[in-house]
Amino acid sequence: MTLNWRGRRVLVCDCEKTMPLAAEALADACRKAGGTGEISGEIELNTQLCRAQLDNFERALADGEPLLVACTQEAPLFAEVASELESETPLAFLNIRETAGWSDEAAGENAQAKVAALIAAGAVEVEPTPTIAFQSAGVCLIYGRDESALAAAKQLAGRLDVTVLFNEPGEMLPPPVMDVPIFRGTIVQARGHLGAFAINVNGYAPARPAARERLDFDPPRDNAFSECDLILDLTGGPPLFPAESRRDGYLRPDPDNPAAVQQALFELTDMVGEYEKPRYVRYDADICVHGRSRKTGCTRCLDVCPTSAIASAGDTVEIDPRVCAGCGACASVCPTGAVSYQVPAGDTVYDRLRSLLEAYLKAGGADPILLLHDDRHGAEMISLIARLGRGLPGSVLPFHVNEVTQAGLDLLAMALAYGAGQIAILVGPDKAGELDGLAGQIGLAEAVTDGLGYGGGRIHVLDQRDPTEVEAALYGLASGAGERPPPAPGNFLPMGGKRTRMLLALRHLYEVAPQPQEVLALPPGAPFGAIQVDTAGCTLCLSCVGACPTGALSDDPDRPWIGFNEEACVQCGLCRATCPESVIALEPRLNFADAARGTVTLNEAEPFLCIRCGKPYGVQQTIERIADQLAGKHPMFGDDAQIQRLMMCDDCRVIVQFDVPDAPMAGPPRPKTRTTDDYLREREIEEARAKLLDERAREGAKGNGSGNGGDPPDGKGS
Repeated sequence: MTLNWRGRRVLVCDCEKTMPLAAEALADACRKAGGTGEISGEIELNTQLCRAQLDNFERALADGEPLLVACTQEAPLFAEVASELESETPLAFLNIRETAGWSDEAAGENAQAKVAALIAAGAVEVEPTPTIAFQSAGVCLIYGRDESALAAAKQLAGRLDVTVLFNEPGEMLPPPVMDVPIFRGTIVQARGHLGAFAINVNGYAPARPAARERLDFDPPRDNAFSECDLILDLTGGPPLFPAESRRDGYLRPDPDNPAAVQQALFELTDMVGEYEKPRYVRYDADICVHGRSRKTGCTRCLDVCPTSAIASAGDTVEIDPRVCAGCGACASVCPTGAVSYQVPAGDTVYDRLRSLLEAYLKAGGADPILLLHDDRHGAEMISLIARLGRGLPGSVLPFHVNEVTQAGLDLLAMALAYGAGQIAILVGPDKAGELDGLAGQIGLAEAVTDGLGYGGGRIHVLDQRDPTEVEAALYGLASGAGERPPPAPGNFLPMGGKRTRMLLALRHLYEVAPQPQEVLALPPGAPFGAIQVDTAGCTLCLSCVGACPTGALSDDPDRPWIGFNEEACVQCGLCRATCPESVIALEPRLNFADAARGTVTLNEAEPFLCIRCGKPYGVQQTIERIADQLAGKHPMFGDDAQIQRLMMCDDCRVIVQFDVPDAPMAGPPRPKTRTTDDYLREREIEEARAKLLDERAREGAKGNGSGNGGDPPDGKGS
């Protein structure tokens, strides 16, 4: 029976024996790596699954079980065969050749464990990513400076609806046939996305049809507005959008590079019709800590978004999914998980991470180094190292993510908590200028590892463009792995939201730390910490409690008191921004003490008792201080009666204000409202009174009556 892992049949091929795979050794590694009930069957090692042994794939398709094929190069062929056979069997593909089999260390124990780990991670079910639809009608604006813009327009005119806008054009002959509209102007504002761009133009003027020797234009006007589906920018000037290469529908090739221009024209002709793109992030406004009551708190996602797809919307933010390019930086820095990355959806990434590291260590692998990479630069770099170099070291576990910038403290901490000794992140040149968020998250992770005694320098960014340099860096990390032994791996499940996952990983690292420290100082911007309150200046107004979006601050309705739960604090700063006395300061830190999970007292005071009714209200020292500062110093509080009203509750102040003799606005006494209870009570009183009088009368009659007409007992008359 073919190997079955988590309900998927696994087909393995040694690619014409170019990989030193042994069926028995690999099966043994898989059995060690597989959990209870996860694995069954034996490895059936193929040699040419995509050619001579294709019938093995067809027979596996016929069984109907989901298939995991350990080959990505021939994935199109396998998908085509499945389509021809009209098979509905779910297919997934896994690369073990460039990532493990084509390596100088492929025959080692670590490499065998790595293959088992890669299969374990590949067997994790992937949740589909939600999508968003948009449409392009092919209305294209070419923004240029010279004749090259006209040449491009003529090439596109038969396929797209083209308009040319010249920005400060030089002298040029007018075209003999105006087959495309020509205008002059400078774009001063551009916004939108593929299928819905909007621009504002100053100096806007149409071309004069009577121009003879040179292209000329009508008198200009400012603030002209236009819309289009596509923009081709051939000006060579500053881009119209931030992170312009990530703005779908906006192409900005070098106008002096004819090949780049032709490539852009080719891409534009294909940008007509209906499209779908991934909805890269999911936003939950209920747990967002951006703002409260017009006060701004957390702006982390706004600060790192390279495409300006995120905008403030009062107390929350708005994310334009059509502008979002999917870098994931916003999700990596979000302290609460209000912004979560959805490629793939759900907890798939964390389940794969746990499966990969857990299987590698169970199968006998040692000193794992997690290699985070994307499917563009990273996968290409790994392929080149495998084909032209030594291949990846046996202990380097490649872990594919959609964007390396999606890695936040939760992912980094979980990798370490699951047993990774080091983490290497392959960064491509397209990420230039987008690494601030990633750098901040790496700094947080390094602060934790260094503070707990693991030592710093466990997370590495590899931005080399030469594959030989990347290869040398990876072998250098592998050779020095003994200097940084990995933490004892945890077996916790990646359950809950982002904050729960972070705390699970961090607490495990603390529990197995070489030098556990209960309180670790963290750099500014950390999502954990405490707040410090200057109690001498705090008036216990509770505005901070009302502003806190996570419930870290709480009050007591029966007394002046402020409590604080450190584990719930995300250091958004809303309490500090809201405090009218400016007595709150943030202290970024990580507190592993049990007290951090509960509520502690930040400030408390005795309540002031109303001098008229005795009801508690306000804070004693605050009321006394206000009364002392106003007495005799303010015209509204010149006598004792006015000061005493400050020392009364809200109800008593109103009563006393109108309870004065000869009040000019006073009316006659209001009759007391009578209710059924009043009438019943009066009836009970009358009945009780009548009963009492009757009883007294009977007792009096008994005391005076003798049966002889009322004569005295001695029989003598009066």
